[in-house]
Amino acid sequence: MILYIVPTPVGNLEDITLRALRVLREVDLVLCEDTRTSRYLLQHHGINQHCIPYHIHNEHRQMEHILARIMQVKQVALISDAGTPGISDPGYLLIREALKQGITVECLPGPTAFVPALIQSGCPCDKFYFYGFLPHKKGKETVLQHFYTLKQTVVFYESPHRLLKTLAIMQNIWGADYPISIARELTKIHAETFRGSIREAIARYTESGVKGEITVVI
Repeated sequence: MILYIVPTPVGNLEDITLRALRVLREVDLVLCEDTRTSRYLLQHHGINQHCIPYHIHNEHRQMEHILARIMQVKQVALISDAGTPGISDPGYLLIREALKQGITVECLPGPTAFVPALIQSGCPCDKFYFYGFLPHKKGKETVLQHFYTLKQTVVFYESPHRLLKTLAIMQNIWGADYPISIARELTKIHAETFRGSIREAIARYTESGVKGEITVVI
């Protein structure tokens, strides 16, 4: 019995390893965050697989059923809509319970959004702090205040409709002239990386609006 954790592209469908494609062809079942998104990826690479949903809204309810399926069919792959399952995506609970049941868990290397965002930011990469998504409301300022005390680069995800509010809080903490990097829509057609001060970032996204997946590096 084996559960493969298979990273999928964060945007460009070519950003998937040969091994990942082989595993997705050979397993008996694919667990996916959104079956429509996953089928599009699989069909693009000529893979015809049986997919069942496993996402944040059903992971507790479906856990026993999914574990039973893994034990029944022997080889299962877990994928998310983009990136590596378990990194700000569903996966941790299933991995933990699978290990408790004696199921082998093997994670393949592959895409995750924060790595290219960090490297192309120009910020130091020798040590860094990755947070994932910030709290939506309560606790956000406290978390950002904690980031300010760290003596290393910080990377986190933010939704487009909350970015400007987050930048306003950061401006009060770090100061308007502090440098920041914001990667948007990584590897996609409209991918861009903004590098400048927090003040300039606020002006930029106030004027142009914010769309797509956001990774902030400071």
